[in-house]
Amino acid sequence: MTDTLDEGTDETVALFESMNDPEALKRLPADRLPALAREIRDFLIDSCSQTGGHLGPSLGVVELTIALHRVFDSPKDPILFDTGHQAYTHKILTGRHDFSALKSEGGLSGYPSRAESEHDFIENSHASTALSYADGMAKANEVRGRDDRTVVAVIGDGALTGGMAWEALNNIADKRNRRLVVVVNDNGRSYSPTRGGIADHLASLRLAPGYEQALDLAKSTLNRTPVVGQPLYEALHGLKKGVKDAIQPQMMFEDLGLKYLGPVDGHDEPALEKALRRARDFGGPVIVHCITQKGKGYAPAENHEEDQFHAPGPFDIDTGLAKPGSKAVKWTSVFADAMVELGAEREDVVAITAAMLHPTGLHKFAEAYPDRVFDVGIAEQHAATSATGMAMNGLHPVVAVYATFLNRCFDQVLMDAALHRQGVTFCLDRAGVTGNDGPSHNGMWDMSILQVVPGLRLAAPRDAERLRTLLREAVAVEDAPTVVRYPKGAVAEHLDAVGRVGSMDLLRAGTGGDRAADLLIVGVGSMAQTACEVADRMAAQGIGVTVVDPLWVKPLDRALVEEAARHSVVAVVEDNGRTGGVGDAVARLLRDHGVDVPVRTFGIEQEFLDHAKRDRILQQQGLTPQELARKLTETVSRHTEGTGGRELADEKA
Repeated sequence: MTDTLDEGTDETVALFESMNDPEALKRLPADRLPALAREIRDFLIDSCSQTGGHLGPSLGVVELTIALHRVFDSPKDPILFDTGHQAYTHKILTGRHDFSALKSEGGLSGYPSRAESEHDFIENSHASTALSYADGMAKANEVRGRDDRTVVAVIGDGALTGGMAWEALNNIADKRNRRLVVVVNDNGRSYSPTRGGIADHLASLRLAPGYEQALDLAKSTLNRTPVVGQPLYEALHGLKKGVKDAIQPQMMFEDLGLKYLGPVDGHDEPALEKALRRARDFGGPVIVHCITQKGKGYAPAENHEEDQFHAPGPFDIDTGLAKPGSKAVKWTSVFADAMVELGAEREDVVAITAAMLHPTGLHKFAEAYPDRVFDVGIAEQHAATSATGMAMNGLHPVVAVYATFLNRCFDQVLMDAALHRQGVTFCLDRAGVTGNDGPSHNGMWDMSILQVVPGLRLAAPRDAERLRTLLREAVAVEDAPTVVRYPKGAVAEHLDAVGRVGSMDLLRAGTGGDRAADLLIVGVGSMAQTACEVADRMAAQGIGVTVVDPLWVKPLDRALVEEAARHSVVAVVEDNGRTGGVGDAVARLLRDHGVDVPVRTFGIEQEFLDHAKRDRILQQQGLTPQELARKLTETVSRHTEGTGGRELADEKA
């Protein structure tokens, strides 16, 4: 569909392409809004069919986002999206129309991005945080006397199951005249259908008659009745709490002291505008409860049982089927099958997911053992401590989360699972560089933050066989928490050990001929293959390189001390942040035992990484075989030929 920009010109563009800022949207006649919504949906379906992306959530909020930008004045009135999955329409309405490189290097981020637009305020795509941001921004407006501004937070896709959201609501309700609107985008789902009592409560509201509409009707009718109309209306309004308890039971929002509007049809743009204007003009904190359908307007998404196209890869528009891609076995699939095997062997093994049953691979375990899997919603803190309680009562829970989301429950891992020495296993999918989902999703923090947890054991498998073996070993530990971490995507090539050094796998045994003790490389997890390729390149230059895979990187095997002492240089290669990671742990271990061999650490710089493919980010970080071989050749040369170090012969003597 096209629309003429100016009368008297032949220049035409698609209607949505004329939306370069919210003011253009405000000028658009109301009768053109349905056409705009259709165009946006068609554009999103076409774009995501080519690039992949968070299609389902964005299709569900097209009308809602249009209404938000027509009622509020962004960026003066900040609109905050939690978790950002549903922000694609927001991007379009604020002038970002090129989705050809969505989530790729140089293209648009898959989430709101402060670098992209003044209309984007938060880009942390971890769930349940927007209400806290909104509370802080509203308080700042109050302190600075900005009483003409309203902060808007859009929360949905299961984010209200997170405890932090309710901590924020408790504070938001504390001030009756602070201008803040909370829009609950209630589609009944996160990735999969939302679970828990809060989700059930919202479901009851979805099924209840609309009280606000009934009250409006009563007001308009009774106010036309002479003498008795207004008193009757006031009496009815005074009975509001009782009426709502009868029509919409357990109105928790109003019990918190928050004005509640809804439920509103989230695909009825005029009704949404009306509700949002009432909320804006109220002058205090208001909940606007919108009922939306994830995947709205695209039948394959609407009918997709698993996650309604939450984040598909490229797909065929006509069928909704995924386009052919790599058939390589994925790390998640290996974990999924291994869990089913463990479940058959041990009845005490149970599984916990934080609203990510399918993404973490636990759906197979759920199919086999439905009574032994627990979806706690977007509540990683609760997951960790609940798992600790299960362990205290005779079970061995396996908590499967993305590595980046373990950050959210660090205190529970430390003070609940570890302090009480309980056998809880945390399996961290998407560890290391994940790439296209941007800085908040790279799992590059776990091997640093977990180093400080007393008693915790941490494994990093290099291939499918080691994942199965290390998971089994982790679940066998009953007196301390254990962690198994593995990356996103295809499983690394199988890599046999040529020997053992203590409990570590020996992958290259001093290759390089006469100078077999030049360099020791500790290849961590998925970087073990890279370490071996580095060794092979250096061996071709006559440099002796030993490669070990520690398997368990916390605690490190003391055999590493003796092995390091036989070499001139030690290098650690890991896909974790360099600060406080395995490299630092190796250096500390050697110092503690009086081994002064130089240690070089190669990992991810401690910075937030722009979105790009994993291989590209590793290249940018210098974590390729070619670049590592070049740097390590220079290092070995300095330390074995007298420039800045001792001769290897002298060290042997």
